[in-house]
Amino acid sequence: MAEKSDVDVIITEIGGTTGDIEGLPFLEALRQFKDEVGHENVAFMHATLIPYIKAAEELKTKPTQQSVAKLREIGITPDVIICRSEYPLDNDVRRKISMFCNVRPEAVIAFLDIKGTIYKAPLKLHDQQLDNIICERLGLDTPEPDLIEWRNMVDRIVNPSHHIKIGVVGKYIDHQDAYKSIYESLTHAGAANDTHVDIVRIDSSNIEEDGAEKYLSEVSGILIPGGFGDRGIEGKIAAARYARENNIPYFGICLGMQIATIEFARNACGLEHAHSTEFDEGTPHPVICLLEDQKEINNKGGTMRLGTWETKMTAGSRSAALYGRQSVNERHRHRYELNQNYLTLYNEKGLQLVGTSPDGTLGEIIEIPDHPFYVAVQFHPEFQSKPTAPHPLFKGFIAAALENRR
Repeated sequence: MAEKSDVDVIITEIGGTTGDIEGLPFLEALRQFKDEVGHENVAFMHATLIPYIKAAEELKTKPTQQSVAKLREIGITPDVIICRSEYPLDNDVRRKISMFCNVRPEAVIAFLDIKGTIYKAPLKLHDQQLDNIICERLGLDTPEPDLIEWRNMVDRIVNPSHHIKIGVVGKYIDHQDAYKSIYESLTHAGAANDTHVDIVRIDSSNIEEDGAEKYLSEVSGILIPGGFGDRGIEGKIAAARYARENNIPYFGICLGMQIATIEFARNACGLEHAHSTEFDEGTPHPVICLLEDQKEINNKGGTMRLGTWETKMTAGSRSAALYGRQSVNERHRHRYELNQNYLTLYNEKGLQLVGTSPDGTLGEIIEIPDHPFYVAVQFHPEFQSKPTAPHPLFKGFIAAALENRR
């Protein structure tokens, strides 16, 4: 097979169960894609579950055989089968899957449940030569991967030198994956600081009922993520106030920035009943509101600021120092904006707007300079954090929490 160089590689995941009607159009698209670009340019990997039947004390391969048969019916033949399992696959199981699913024995990859951190997964797959198998299948001439940095990152997660507690205050706490990108970004930042981050999930409604002290007295940092709707809003405001008044590092994201603004307006500036018009249209102090050119739009989707927008930062601000530059591009998903008519009062009381859109009309980052760490952003930095390249704001937040840990 001819060697290929300077190629673009696209990885596409199709979720669900093979044969489900919802997934058939996507599988058909992949079948057609293979015909369009050539079979030699496409590799199919099928992830499957190998259940363990406790009564029989054996792993069963029939579900995998059936799912592969279903794929063949629609014109897709897997090149690799990745076998999720609680128990190791012995040679007999591998040979059976290889024979009845028509893949090479070495292309039957065991993927056992992982303890400690999911970031061990690439290393486990590399140990079974999955990367080499795919590159060989596609005719790609690639150097051996340098996994030293990744292994070091995993080691810091599994064997950290420090431990801290971070309180995440939200309204979807009971849903395991609601703030998944936030949790993973905290893990990335923890690894960069050689620190295990113990995430304390706090329902903001509970703070409304019992007060902030009960839930936040032992955490070393407080993070309020994005969200919509008014349930639990007062609990989030109480959490932001607790962080500000007790010098606990605070990181607000999207709604978390708006919460910090409302809290500061009320309790530091004396603007009684200050609020966002999203939650109180009649507030006397609309510190968060729709911009004038948004008010006549009836379709709510039309008022949302979506996608990547540029942010310009003030030289000397904490955020600019953490980023190491004064201009960044970050992703957004929100509707209401910071009302800049109150900026003079905020500045007098110690809160600064240090990040804006390039024309200065949209507020992006606020900070309290004389606080250990009080940073809130209108965008979603968690979407750009990576295991070996944590987002600088998350990294700085964890570093501050570690320095001020309780």
